[in-house]
Amino acid sequence: SEHLQQARIPSGSQGKVSVPDSGLEMAESQVAMAPVITSKLSVKAPEFYPSGYNQNFADSSFEDGYDGYLTLAEYVQDFLNHLAEQPGCFETEIEQFAETVNGWVTADETLQELVELIYQQATTVPNFSYMGARLCNYLSHHLTISPLSGNFRQLLLQRCQTEYENRDEAAKGDETAQKQFHAFVLFLAELYLNLEIKGTKGQVKRAEILQEGLQELLNVLFSNPVDNNLVCAVKLLKLTGSVLEDAWKENGKNDMEEIIWRIENVVLDTNCSRDVKHMLLKVVELRSSNWGRVHGTSPHTEATPENDPNYFMNEPTFYTSDDYQEKYQELLEREDLFPDYEENGTDLSGPGD
Repeated sequence: SEHLQQARIPSGSQGKVSVPDSGLEMAESQVAMAPVITSKLSVKAPEFYPSGYNQNFADSSFEDGYDGYLTLAEYVQDFLNHLAEQPGCFETEIEQFAETVNGWVTADETLQELVELIYQQATTVPNFSYMGARLCNYLSHHLTISPLSGNFRQLLLQRCQTEYENRDEAAKGDETAQKQFHAFVLFLAELYLNLEIKGTKGQVKRAEILQEGLQELLNVLFSNPVDNNLVCAVKLLKLTGSVLEDAWKENGKNDMEEIIWRIENVVLDTNCSRDVKHMLLKVVELRSSNWGRVHGTSPHTEATPENDPNYFMNEPTFYTSDDYQEKYQELLEREDLFPDYEENGTDLSGPGD
């Protein structure tokens, strides 16, 4: 009757409205039978962390320095893992890291330990060689300790020298030895590009000893022309080829011509795979285009197809919906169909790929 009054149905029509009693009884029974669930959660329960979660990264920063760490190795390794997971934090947190390490590294042994930790991270963790080289460059300019055994940069180069002396055996070794050797080669290449050394007149330059070392490592790789060694040589040249050739030309040398000649001999005479030969030819092609560098024309001359060989390279290309599929298929046919490789030389393709 309350529902009828709320709907303002005339009293004379109330007898004409039928409300099924069974529906009301069912609703009442459902309300009455609804179970009361008591939560078993407690406000005093410990905070939950997912499996594998590192509580040291809770704030995604290292602003608290080395508080809570028992050893230098723990602190440095956590920071290196932090950089590997979040490389974008390098600029914002490297200053604090260097300051903390300066307060902790006060003896020759701890400096040696620091160098070894960074070296191992840069040569065992995929894609960390570039970040490791940047870190080494920063610490070489900001660590204050300089014991009799050498400063940070000198100890780092001594560590690289130890690995360098085993280059011939490593290039001829088993798959594990070659993988470790290739990781070292690519890390040395990143050091050559990122490690800044101040000259006597204050100018910034690269380490010439690394330039000489990379040239010898290329010779070793081409002298043992198995697929893994050749793939490493390709990566090394794509990474540092332009810089090496510029440095050699400044000294009046034409050593890159000899390297290209060796590549051509490998392609003709070596029983390497078809894909690796194609990779080597792509390096030759890249070098013939001045390592892909685009040079601008004179500021007083408008670029035209006649006076700028890179004119069409600089211009964007637009496709309509009609010819996009045709162009896309053409690009697929021209794609380099090589096995995928990690930075450290490991084949990423799985079984059946």
